[in-house]
Amino acid sequence: MNKLLTTALAGAMAFAAGLAQAADDLTLQLKWVTQAQFAGYYVALENGYYSDEDLNVTINPGGPDIAPAQVIAGGGADVVIDWMPSALAAREGGLPLVNIAQPFKRSGMMLTCRKDTGIKTPADFKGKTLGVWFYGNEYPFLTWMGKLGLSTDGGPDGVTVLKQGFNVDPILQGQAACVSTMTYNEYWQIIDAGIAADDLVTFKYEDQGVATLEDGLYVLEDKLSDPAEVDKLARFVRASMKGWKWAEENPTEAAMIVLEADETGAQTEKHQVRMMGEVAKLTAGSNGELDPADYQRTVDTLMGGGSDPVISKAPVGAWTHVVTDIALK
Repeated sequence: MNKLLTTALAGAMAFAAGLAQAADDLTLQLKWVTQAQFAGYYVALENGYYSDEDLNVTINPGGPDIAPAQVIAGGGADVVIDWMPSALAAREGGLPLVNIAQPFKRSGMMLTCRKDTGIKTPADFKGKTLGVWFYGNEYPFLTWMGKLGLSTDGGPDGVTVLKQGFNVDPILQGQAACVSTMTYNEYWQIIDAGIAADDLVTFKYEDQGVATLEDGLYVLEDKLSDPAEVDKLARFVRASMKGWKWAEENPTEAAMIVLEADETGAQTEKHQVRMMGEVAKLTAGSNGELDPADYQRTVDTLMGGGSDPVISKAPVGAWTHVVTDIALK
């Protein structure tokens, strides 16, 4: 009897192990380093939302030398997080990236300026030096300057563009009147460096009508022709959005989960809690489904970049609701 029981138990354990192995592997490539900008995914991992969907998810942090489009092109990820300008540029360049979900409803991008430079409104940019991120992030800025009628070639009737690194040094050192910042990150680096909020003026791209979509989920087009892959992606999106909504409702706890996941030890509790509070404002109201109107606004902005737009023609097939239609059922 004991032998039979032992055999039965062994069989049950083997069956359970087989079920555990049946979880689908999925690798997510972040656009930047581990921080609250990506809290929803870390929450979904920590709270078991991915495992509840029979997924074994690996989250790979990004960094200054990591381009999500290059990672997925090389087979290093199943899903990447990217901003739509760079994703659409990559698609026009031959890499068939497709947006399958859009957790971020609003843009967090803005120009932050020192009031002591005399800037009160965008009209005051004339004759000033402005710090701008490149690698596809400059196009909303160029469109904005075009709308204002300001040349970006310098001189008293235009603006001088300073190619800004991944820091806010130009505004701290007086090299630029304004720098590019995110509402949840670099703006607070300026504050923490000792410049008071009352000494700054900010211009959000959302408010200027030139915002583009950020932090969307992208896959290669061929995945969408496989029903099994679409099902796996739908489970991933469903669990991820569950993570995002939990993070919005529990920002401090979500920030702690991010801190625990940060293997570099570079992040601080103060910065991550603050960041999560700001990021929640950008994901609020999104169920993960891309709003076609937001997409079209992004395309119009990118194609309005003067003589050198980021994309030269309207994309075809650059997004789909196939995945979110299943995920949101």
